[in-house]
Amino acid sequence: MTSIDRCAMTRRALAGALISVAAPALAQESWPSRPIRLIIPFAPGGPIDTVGRLVGERLREKLGQPFVIDNRAGAGGSIGLRATVQAAPDGATFVLTSSSLAILPAIYANLGFDPRTDLTPVTLVAEIATTIAVRSDHRFATLQALVAEARARPGIITYGTSGIGSSNHLSGAMLAATARLDLVHVPYRGAAQAMNALYTGDIDMVFASTVETLAHAREGRARILAVTTQERILALPDVPTARETVPGYVAPNWFAIAAPKGLPAPILARMSAELAALRTDPDFRARFAMLGAEPLMSSPDILAARLAADVPTWRRVAAEAGIRAE
Repeated sequence: MTSIDRCAMTRRALAGALISVAAPALAQESWPSRPIRLIIPFAPGGPIDTVGRLVGERLREKLGQPFVIDNRAGAGGSIGLRATVQAAPDGATFVLTSSSLAILPAIYANLGFDPRTDLTPVTLVAEIATTIAVRSDHRFATLQALVAEARARPGIITYGTSGIGSSNHLSGAMLAATARLDLVHVPYRGAAQAMNALYTGDIDMVFASTVETLAHAREGRARILAVTTQERILALPDVPTARETVPGYVAPNWFAIAAPKGLPAPILARMSAELAALRTDPDFRARFAMLGAEPLMSSPDILAARLAADVPTWRRVAAEAGIRAE
């Protein structure tokens, strides 16, 4: 090999090294260069769909590309999540999901993926309070009254949710187990359908997020008996927590954004930074407050830690209640 050949090889090697070093920076600078798909694994019009469209609208303003909402409902959210797992990790696909992300491994024996390892955590969007609500003219004025009657009449009191295996379903199952009640679960295809059933008198109460129930309560059509959070929430300061009646009962519910496994670090960093900026945006916070929530827009590590903590909790609840999905 001549000295000229050796010099040419050295130049090519150096060029390759420079390209490999520069590629992440270029990826960050050029991203996004096309519309971004935001998968929502639930039906249009529901609580998480409302939040998704709000977040997508603000990210479009910041990133200069439209966020195309792709509703992939079904199987407790696993269809949309599976589509995310199978998508290319190029920053063109993200998923906005709920705490069902931590519930699915508990209720599906053969889920086909592990949300803790097969997705890239991006952010914990918000803690969303689950509410226990009845129709405004229902005989139950308090959660204490509901619990007392449920104990006196086991197997009679019904609660509606957005479906089998949903976070609302497991919140109801957890209440029943903690308070030692025999409640009858009535699943619907979404929270809106459960609310309709409440108004027609088909069910006694619903477990649904503030995104779904707060407006109904403000309009005087529904009465929120309790929230399932650790503490009372700012949007409903006079509404007690369920644990004030049933000690030890807290049912976490949250919304989060994730991406396919292997998302390049520069894209993850850019997305995380843009989301974090929304946390202090006054207009964005005000619009979240109307939904009874406060934006968190956490670091990816916080979402990963939340998943690691919640998956075992929901495994226990599902096992004790005998909740399984086919």
